[in-house]
Amino acid sequence: MAPRTRRALFSATVFLATCAVIGSFINQKVAAQSASDESTLRDSLHSFTNVYSLVEQNYAEPLNTDKTDKAIYDGAIPGMLHVLDPHSNFYDPKAFAQMREDQHGKYYGVGMTIQPQPTANGKTKIVVLYPFEGTPSYKAGIRPGDEILTVDGKSTEGMDSAAVATLLKGARGTHVSVTMVREGAARPLVFDLVRDEIPRPSVDLAFLLSPGVGYIHVSSFIETTSHEVGEALDKFGDIHGLVLDLRGNPGGLLNEAVNMSDKFLQKGQIVVSQRGRAFPDQVYRATRGEEGPKFPIVVLVNRNTASAAEIVSGALQDHDRALIVGETTFGKGLVQTVFQITENTGLALTTYHYYTPSGRLIQRNYDHVSLYDYYYVRDDSAKAKDKSNLEVKLTDSGRTVYGGGGITPDEKIDNLKSNHFQDSLLIKYAFFNFSKHYLASHTVTKDFQVDDAVMQQFKAFLKDNQIDYTDSDIAGVSDWIKQSIKSELFTSQFGQLEGLKVRAEWDPQIAKAVTFLPEAQTLEDHSKLAQKNTASR
Repeated sequence: MAPRTRRALFSATVFLATCAVIGSFINQKVAAQSASDESTLRDSLHSFTNVYSLVEQNYAEPLNTDKTDKAIYDGAIPGMLHVLDPHSNFYDPKAFAQMREDQHGKYYGVGMTIQPQPTANGKTKIVVLYPFEGTPSYKAGIRPGDEILTVDGKSTEGMDSAAVATLLKGARGTHVSVTMVREGAARPLVFDLVRDEIPRPSVDLAFLLSPGVGYIHVSSFIETTSHEVGEALDKFGDIHGLVLDLRGNPGGLLNEAVNMSDKFLQKGQIVVSQRGRAFPDQVYRATRGEEGPKFPIVVLVNRNTASAAEIVSGALQDHDRALIVGETTFGKGLVQTVFQITENTGLALTTYHYYTPSGRLIQRNYDHVSLYDYYYVRDDSAKAKDKSNLEVKLTDSGRTVYGGGGITPDEKIDNLKSNHFQDSLLIKYAFFNFSKHYLASHTVTKDFQVDDAVMQQFKAFLKDNQIDYTDSDIAGVSDWIKQSIKSELFTSQFGQLEGLKVRAEWDPQIAKAVTFLPEAQTLEDHSKLAQKNTASR
């Protein structure tokens, strides 16, 4: 049998296996299909195999491996699943491996983020965005902006960043030679790197905003998230306030959301419950509860806070343990179970709806909505004005909260809106490229500030690179420009964490969140009083 035919049969087999998993799920767990339903399912699968056979035999071009994979992995299976809901998903071998890597929070490689950038001749180059601190790349002195020419002698010309990343990854302890071009260096630099385990923490920033006020940013929920949050709290010591930043957090592992919530709730309090038709309902509770003195918490969210991050936000809001501020969250109240189809493919199938402790289902409506509109087009202002059709629930102390369409914040903080000039600077990598240009002839220290001299150099850099601006453009967003320059310089000079810290210390939304700590304290006091009155009845 020809390799192409074997590959086509494998792809078709994966599709049928996926259908079988769904069919088995329905038949064995629900046991509610009639003989007519089963016959219809068999007829549908038979129709698919007939269509696939006709396509393979008669399509105008040969179905090579790429076309076969695309037809099955990007067409048939996702098309079937997305008719059900936007979150059921199929993972082909590459995506399945990436999902497992993301969940583990580690991989083996050299430890740097890379990205493509356009060149003057219309092609692209692969540059280092930043090395992760403590990794082989960081220790070797690789800097943001370094351009990767070759990996083990293989040119990166024409490659995308995923292909280059694959070359850089490998078994722990193995060597990889990377040749790079750096602005200001007379000749290409060659780095002999030894691959190692690269941790990818989900708490990418944790520090004291001011004495006694902690700040933790959680980027996702992976296998180590609750442990990382616990470590950050331990390092803070005694604090009298916490800003928990979940903006842009897409979610992840449900059990980690439960374990993280456990650190702030009382023992026995419900964190989340899930209900589905094929499995028994489940209720997750805080098993240990908050230890040590309590402090007010403000949780900062936005429209891209989703799933497990919404579980944490909903639990802390419903139990009056935290004040939720920011924008209405994404609204994902569906839970997926991952079924392994073959050794290296998987099916994430929606098996439950989850509910916050007050009983809210926060899933946004997806009927008759395209995937693009579901993910990117949302009119949050309409919901804010009209809550008449929303599910109404009460928190522990009797505050009104709403279901459907995400977690509504207790206090709204508008998202930062960029103007055309700001977008232009970001699209053209102005700060990133200025940083490597500046550091080619300067060094910076921790007390560095962007003064008038640096701003003049930045303006000259914009002119040299044909990036148009006016003095009023600069004046209108001068604070933002200064922190953007400083952040990129600190990332290059001191590491990614210092660059992120610069951004956080400037961030107006974080500053506004801190002002709500007294309100969060009042909420905590009312919650204690309500609990005391309940206990004395």
